[in-house]
Amino acid sequence: MSTYTALGIMSGSSLDGLDLALCAFTRTDGKWVFSIEDARTVPYEDAFRSRLKEVMHSTALDLARLDRDLGDRIGRAASEFLAGRKVDVIASHGHTIFHKPDEGLTVQIGHGARIAAATGITTVCDFRTTDVALGGQGAPLVPLGEKLLFPGHRCFLNIGGICNIAMHSDDRVLGYDVCIGNQALDFLAEEAGKPYDADGTLARSGQVDGDLLERLNALPFLRQPPPRSLGREWFDEAVKPLIADRSLAVRDRMCTVVEHIAQQVGGAAKEAAGPVLVTGGGAHNGFLLERIAAFTPLETPDASIIDFKEALVFALLGMLRLRGEPTALASVTGAQRGSVGGAVYAG
Repeated sequence: MSTYTALGIMSGSSLDGLDLALCAFTRTDGKWVFSIEDARTVPYEDAFRSRLKEVMHSTALDLARLDRDLGDRIGRAASEFLAGRKVDVIASHGHTIFHKPDEGLTVQIGHGARIAAATGITTVCDFRTTDVALGGQGAPLVPLGEKLLFPGHRCFLNIGGICNIAMHSDDRVLGYDVCIGNQALDFLAEEAGKPYDADGTLARSGQVDGDLLERLNALPFLRQPPPRSLGREWFDEAVKPLIADRSLAVRDRMCTVVEHIAQQVGGAAKEAAGPVLVTGGGAHNGFLLERIAAFTPLETPDASIIDFKEALVFALLGMLRLRGEPTALASVTGAQRGSVGGAVYAG
């Protein structure tokens, strides 16, 4: 039996803040058993969130400074959260700024060396670039964690800034980004003067616009076969121009985006074996879940899994990296082979 403790840290495309999950993993009889011992979200203030949004259009020096500053911020948050508690490893996903696997690049910032320096704890970061170097998408990586930690489930949906799905069979795991998620819904909520649409109340009050729905469903990315993955660039270039048209009421645009997500997820999950386990911030949007459930059965886990599953999985991947075990599945990412990914900075 082997037992490890790890702190998983996630900064997602929805820009809510840093998710931190202190996790314990025990390997016994060839299987991993986990528990989330403690978890917290540290929100970004508006000025820092704006820097994360805008840096992809800024200078290289601005990007380097933000990489440094996010690393310092993660290091402080980890130290304050742990408050002297010991862990074997910190596993930080960082924040994705550029994701263009078709060009052989993916960039996550949040300086791992500065995290290790601030905490004194061995830190693993930069999980995606090895897979991209091997011809893969570098994403999603979470299906490996699902396979190891949730063996009783066969289909998983995460609704974050982007919606991604994974389907597990006895001999293969398939996972990919399905469509836009909270990036679009939060963008529209901000237009309405809200940080987000609580429980989908505003979207529920609107009506689906058939023309906008048709244009969203016709986006070329949605016809690409897996493996496939998305970055914020796609939202800015392909989705935002469609939903920013103020000739439609914001509630109608939001209702239409919800229907678009529901139809795309429903189509992706049509061959799912059993109910779809749904996590991520979108799992708190009652109207969105109602519309998805009209196309495929859903199951929601307890709140800690809903909110911190990705941080949990990256905690696992950091631990696997230290063990020299694979952190990516080639069947999911399309890489030449599975790989042991992640840069390690000694504490």
